[in-house]
Amino acid sequence: INVGGNNIIKMGDLRLSFEALGFNDVASYIQSGNVVFCTKTASKAKLEKSIEKTLCDRFNCVSPVVLVSDRELKAVVAQAPPGFGKQPNRYRYDVLFVKEPLTTAEVLSQVTTKPGVDTIHAGEHAIYFRRLTSKASQSHLSKLAQRPVYKFVTVRNWNTTMKLLAMVSA
Repeated sequence: INVGGNNIIKMGDLRLSFEALGFNDVASYIQSGNVVFCTKTASKAKLEKSIEKTLCDRFNCVSPVVLVSDRELKAVVAQAPPGFGKQPNRYRYDVLFVKEPLTTAEVLSQVTTKPGVDTIHAGEHAIYFRRLTSKASQSHLSKLAQRPVYKFVTVRNWNTTMKLLAMVSA
């Protein structure tokens, strides 16, 4: 929601929108556009459309929503490549969550990497992107925003991903 400073929505207002949709245990994480909630509705597609419509109506902005269940988030963390997130002084770690029905393989085919700077790995629900901090300005991750596939992913750093996992596990 808050990518690049566009469509900034206060997290308190965002939480109220989710509560108005009937979700329980609604919590947000910093000013990040991440919301954790409970619902008995099983259809991700219906949930995404309902949330997107509510956000559009309430905040007058179009913002694609990428829903990740607690089970999927646990799998994303478990499927991270060996050592991912373990050298934060040397690398920047990002997770690209993929909006269904697109698959990680389809997204991966459209993401480029800079040799010696970037490494990339696809899991079942997300793509793991590691950038060498000392050469981060040369990374191809910033080029992702110029590609059509960008509207089907949301990028979160590894620390945020781990914090969200802690929130859904609590």
